[in-house]
Amino acid sequence: MTDSLTRLLQDAGSRPDAWRAVFELVYDELRQLAAAQMGHERLGHTLQATALVNEAWLRLAGDAAPRFETRRHFFGAAARAMQRVLTDHARRVLADKRGGDRARLTLTGVDLAADEDPERALEISDALDALEKDDERAAEVARLRLFAGLEVAQVAEALGVSERTAAREWAYGRARIVQLLGVE
Repeated sequence: MTDSLTRLLQDAGSRPDAWRAVFELVYDELRQLAAAQMGHERLGHTLQATALVNEAWLRLAGDAAPRFETRRHFFGAAARAMQRVLTDHARRVLADKRGGDRARLTLTGVDLAADEDPERALEISDALDALEKDDERAAEVARLRLFAGLEVAQVAEALGVSERTAAREWAYGRARIVQLLGVE
């Protein structure tokens, strides 16, 4: 049985009002995910959870919105969009680095040995891309943990796998990312 989000996602290409309905249905959930992610950032971070959701939504449902077949597909794409927003933000911060005050982006609080350096966010993003080439599901789990702020149980639900599988993929993905980052 498909849930209402899955039905709306499948109808999005044929019904002009479907994207609005999808947005209304998932906005609160995306906002909670973004708030959880931003809760790991330092106080006074220049990017707010609402802005993160809005930017990610614009990337998801832009002019040529892709088709999403399932809830899993959609939330995977949402996590990827949030990752890109945070990565682009970190790049802008780094570009302003020589100009004086800079806002710092952190990824602490997600059980990964990261500091408050925007360069670290870019390194993590690159490590995720490298992990994806080796193991797509581990990268998907890591992306949902790191950039959507989901707990292992939530990742399992979003991906339609057992908690044990999600935990195993997270353990592998985290270890591989740490290895790629050269963190002890």
